[in-house]
Amino acid sequence: MRQLGIAVWAVTAAAVLVLYVLVPQLVSDFHARQLAGAGVFFIAIVGLNILTGYTGQISLGHGALMAVGGYTTAALAVHEHWRDVWTIPLAGIAAGLVGFLIGLPALRLSGIYLALATFAFAVAMPSLLKKFSGLTGGGQGLRLLEQAPLQVTGLSGTVTVFGHSTSQNHFLYYLTWGIGLLGFLIAWLIVRGRLGRTFRAVRDSEVAAASSGIDLARTKTLAFAISGVYAGVAGALLAIQAEIVNPLSFTFLLSILILVGTVVGGLGSLPGMVLGALFVQYLPDLSTRVSGKPGVPDFVYGAAIIVVMILLPTGAGGLLRRLARPLTTRLYLRP
Repeated sequence: MRQLGIAVWAVTAAAVLVLYVLVPQLVSDFHARQLAGAGVFFIAIVGLNILTGYTGQISLGHGALMAVGGYTTAALAVHEHWRDVWTIPLAGIAAGLVGFLIGLPALRLSGIYLALATFAFAVAMPSLLKKFSGLTGGGQGLRLLEQAPLQVTGLSGTVTVFGHSTSQNHFLYYLTWGIGLLGFLIAWLIVRGRLGRTFRAVRDSEVAAASSGIDLARTKTLAFAISGVYAGVAGALLAIQAEIVNPLSFTFLLSILILVGTVVGGLGSLPGMVLGALFVQYLPDLSTRVSGKPGVPDFVYGAAIIVVMILLPTGAGGLLRRLARPLTTRLYLRP
């Protein structure tokens, strides 16, 4: 039975890898770019799900953590002339450290109070970026394309990797979703291991977790730090794709979008985060095409979120679990 379960996971992983490789060959260059944008949301949403879905700590400040990652990439590329893709790990580390600091209020705050504290950070971030104009470029931001001569992506429209040339948008797709799949695997290993059980214990009952010997302070700040790393990587990829960062790229609305994607994907479900990312990426564009009138797209977008929450209160992840339940039941009951 265990071997059969492993075989099912192996087949699923192989199918995902095949899909990852073939998708750019099945869609246009424009849609490859859109899928790359969805990959950015996917990485940020997976990180937020570790924090909120598995640890129970509500955060409305992940857009600000993405700003830390995005500006780290832009500053290193523009001021230090680093290649843009090599800055991604440092962007994740920088945002992880900031996430750790943001997690300190979680030691005393919880619920709506913690959400408001993190939301204040997201609201204040654009003003902070404008204040340190020498580093961040102020209100104009930083343009990677014009000021970073060693940028891997650029105006040429093609990228050569290990002797193989591909379009810039296809490269961005492979880069973003390759990192996204790696991040998904790391998150899956975390939530299925001892650390994941610790996170869930804190989520279910902090009193019971503390009485069983779990260090609440270390667990909460670690969850914020891990989530921050994901947000920082997502912010770096967003900067690379847009080739510019400015305060308007990281308003508090970005934090709301990430939270919406997490809830739609299903709190406490990693596979559902793919659908949450696609929802956030594509629904605004679809609502604009359907309505074609000013102000109506926002209404359609909000109505769609309400409908999804009514029909799928546990998100897409809950639906996937219900669909997979007959198969998993047969696997466990098979003699």
